[in-house]
Amino acid sequence: MAAKTTPEAPLPVGEVSRLIGGWIDRLGAVWVEGQITQLSRRPGAGVVFLTLRDPSYDISVSVTCYRQVFDAVADVVGEGARVVVLAKPEWYAPRGQLSLRAAEIRPVGVGELLARLEQLKKALAAEGLFAPERKKPLPFLPQLIGLVCGRASAAERDVLENARHRWPAVRFEVRNVPVQGVHAVPQVVQAVKELDEIEDVDVIIVARGGGSVEDLLPFSDEQLVRAVAACRTPVVSAIGHEPDNPLLDHVADLRASTPTDAAKKVVPDVGEEFERVRMLRDRARRCVNAFVEREERGLAHALARPSMEDPHRMIDERADDVAALVERSRRTLGHLLDRADSELTHTHARVVALSPAATLQRGYAVLQKADGHVVRGPDEVTDGEALRARVAEGEFTVKVGE
Repeated sequence: MAAKTTPEAPLPVGEVSRLIGGWIDRLGAVWVEGQITQLSRRPGAGVVFLTLRDPSYDISVSVTCYRQVFDAVADVVGEGARVVVLAKPEWYAPRGQLSLRAAEIRPVGVGELLARLEQLKKALAAEGLFAPERKKPLPFLPQLIGLVCGRASAAERDVLENARHRWPAVRFEVRNVPVQGVHAVPQVVQAVKELDEIEDVDVIIVARGGGSVEDLLPFSDEQLVRAVAACRTPVVSAIGHEPDNPLLDHVADLRASTPTDAAKKVVPDVGEEFERVRMLRDRARRCVNAFVEREERGLAHALARPSMEDPHRMIDERADDVAALVERSRRTLGHLLDRADSELTHTHARVVALSPAATLQRGYAVLQKADGHVVRGPDEVTDGEALRARVAEGEFTVKVGE
C-alpha cells in the first residue's frame, strides 16, 4: 500500500528504502532472459557479478550469483551470451540499488533461438509486415545512398568500392554502428531513423558480413523490424551471406545476398548503361532509316504511276467522254422538245376544232336567257321573252315570237 505522507510529515530516506525493499521482496523469484554484457569472476571470491541486458530496449540490471551456480555453465556462457536466469530481486538499502540474486543460469541454445525467431516471424507476417504489396520500388539511379554498417568493416568497403566502381558520381551518407552485441539494436535503429529523416537519401542499405546465428540476432530483433517497416525510404537488407536469413530480409524492400550484391542491385553500372544507350540509339537509327527507306519506296512507286507522270492525261481522256455525253444530252433534249412541240400543236388543233368558238364560226348561235342559262329546248322559253343571241362576231338580243 502507498505510504501516507505530507510536507509536514515526510518519510526519511531510510524508511523509503526499507519500504521499497519490502515491496520488492514480495515479487519472489522470476525467470529472466537477457544478454550478458559484463562478467566479473574475481579469483577466490565466492560471488560472481554480471550485468544482464535487454538489447531491444537498452535496459540493464545487475545480477549476482554464487560461484558454484555460475561454474555449472561457465564452459558455455560468457560475455555476449544469451541466458535465462532464475533470480530473486533484491534491494540493497544502503545504496538504493536493485539487483537480481540468481539461483540458476541456463544458456539459450541455437535451436531455442531459432524457434523463437520462427514464432516472431509468424507473428510479424500475420501483421502484414512482410507482405509483397507494401514493399517500395528502388529508384533507378539514387543520388544519395544511406549506409548503416560497422566501422571500417569489410561490408562497408564492399558496398562503397563496388558502388563507386559502377557509378563514380554516387554519394553516400554513412552511419557506423555496432553490428553485433548488446548495443547493436538501438544504434542500428537510430541510424535507420536518422537516414530516413534525410529527404535527399533515396535508399538505405543495412549491411554486415557473415556470422553465426548469435552474431546476426540484432537483425532479427522486433524493434528493428518495425523501424524498417515504418520507413518511407526503401530499405535494402545486405546481412551476411547467401544462407543467412534474418528477419530484416523479410521486411526490407529488397534483399541482397551480400553487401557486394547490394551495391550491384542499388547502383546501375555506368558501362552497362552506356552500352544500353548505344544499343538503343542504334536500334532507333535503324528503325528511322527503315521507315524513311520504306516511305521513299512507296513515294517512288506512287510517282511512277501514269496518273502521277501525266496528271492531265486522265482529264484529257475524260474530256472527250464529257463532250460526247453533252452532245448526246443535247440531242436527246432536242428530240424531247420536238416531240412535245408536235404533241402540243396537235392538241391545240383538236382544242380549237372542238371549241364553241369554232362552232360559232360555222354560223351557229348560242341563245342565253337573262340569267345566263343556255337555252337547249323550246319548252325552256315563253312567248315574248327576250333572249340574248351569241354569234361568232358578237351578240344581240332577240324576242321569242308568239
